[in-house]
Amino acid sequence: ARRGAERVALARQIAMYLCRKHTNASYQEIGNALGGKDHTTALNAFKRIEERRDEIDLRKHIEELERLILD
Repeated sequence: ARRGAERVALARQIAMYLCRKHTNASYQEIGNALGGKDHTTALNAFKRIEERRDEIDLRKHIEELERLILD
């Protein structure tokens, strides 16, 4: 069950990252929209994903999501 929780957490972090990057929403608004999380959760998610952008698999995943969302 732990693995599933980790995958959900990563998916939420990526969603928070994309919301912050592509909208004018505040961290508070993003946290509220994605599970009623605190603004610090959204801020930390953005920073964590930003720090991992050099991981090729994660970067490809994010780029694919951006293509799907923005095209």
